Amino acid sequence: MLRSSFFVVVIVISIAITLASVEEESWKPVYIQPEQLHISLGEQPTEIVATWTTMEKTNHSICHYGEESKATFDYSANGHQSLFIDGGARKRHMYIHRVYMKQLKPNTRYIYHCGSEAGWSDMFFFKTFPSGNDWQPRFVIYGDLGNDNAQTMAMLQEEIQTGHHDLVTHVGDFAYDMHTDNALVGDEFMRQIQPIAAYVPYQVMAGNHERAYNYSNYNHRFTMHSQGQKEINNHFWSYNIGPVHLIAINTDFWEHLHFGAHMIHNQFKWLEEDLKQANEPENRKKQPWIITMGHHPLYYQARVPDNKIRIGTDKLPGLEPLLYKYGVDLSFWAHDHIYTRFLPVYNEKIFNGTRQDPYYNPKSPVHIITGSAGCREFVTPVRPNPHPYTAYVSNDYGYTYMTVMNNTHIQLKQVSRNQNGKVIDEITLVKEQHGPEAWY
Repeated sequence: MLRSSFFVVVIVISIAITLASVEEESWKPVYIQPEQLHISLGEQPTEIVATWTTMEKTNHSICHYGEESKATFDYSANGHQSLFIDGGARKRHMYIHRVYMKQLKPNTRYIYHCGSEAGWSDMFFFKTFPSGNDWQPRFVIYGDLGNDNAQTMAMLQEEIQTGHHDLVTHVGDFAYDMHTDNALVGDEFMRQIQPIAAYVPYQVMAGNHERAYNYSNYNHRFTMHSQGQKEINNHFWSYNIGPVHLIAINTDFWEHLHFGAHMIHNQFKWLEEDLKQANEPENRKKQPWIITMGHHPLYYQARVPDNKIRIGTDKLPGLEPLLYKYGVDLSFWAHDHIYTRFLPVYNEKIFNGTRQDPYYNPKSPVHIITGSAGCREFVTPVRPNPHPYTAYVSNDYGYTYMTVMNNTHIQLKQVSRNQNGKVIDEITLVKEQHGPEAWY
């Protein structure tokens, strides 16, 4: 009798353990909710690309969208998803979704959400650019924004959602770093920027903090197109935005040659061809302003210029002669965690426009460093004995506004997070003539 009771107890315990295991397995969570949603410019100005992440595969990648004035999702676009395996020890899997919303009307506000029948994102909105080049694009520009110590994040989120800017350009160095902690830092950073990047195109270029695992997190998480080009290229791209021809490049190729010198040569060849086309008379008439952006500056507030990028070496080309040759008006950089405005400078010589106003018809490109958005490495000290061509320096946390007023005037402002959004520096760049002939 005792032996029978023992077997009954054993059987009951075994069944209970089995049921518990089945219950535990059946309650394992699934991760199919869309997150980390952001938009960027598509192949054509009538397209917006939505990119987002799910932690598990879904059956479809869909965006529903429609004109806000109609308050309905009249259109549906299908896209694709791709598996991304992070290079860290855990080899975490996630799925990156891309959908192209096409045939959008100019100067129109759209509502949209993305996902699948398994789950939808929140509803967001964006406004398409006006057609043509006769309008005033409003940029917000910064680099070196991290997950930790993201000092300007809340200000940016509020300004974007209240319609103060048309697009964001992030000039390299994201999250600090996207691959950190098996890419969990990257996930959280992309969630942080969603309240910005789901509302306006979030245009990016790589910095040195993106290079881990051959830029894999950066390459998979973002979607950059050159205008008119079908292929995705997150390293160098260009786009016409109103009267601006905007060019983004990867300066990190010069800093880490283990990627191969061919990366520099290929980009340089593309850049020169792009600048040639932008300087064709009919093109320069439509987009008189040529503006470049890259992470590593050619000049610094006090320390020596980065000559391997600026003027090159015996085997590698430098950027400054090319920018000067093709009449680039304005260049933005980051990397230095500070804001620095330079006088017009070329080959370490000052080329002011007039004695009273250096930015009135300057005789060389103007350079701006805007790398103080906030990250775990904090800000760079303001150094003594700045170069003669250093006009203004601030290590307040902040970012840069650029409003392109027309074909001849650009307004630049630097706002300070430390001083609650106060404008701490402001200039108007005036160019009554564009192109290399403007230097003479």
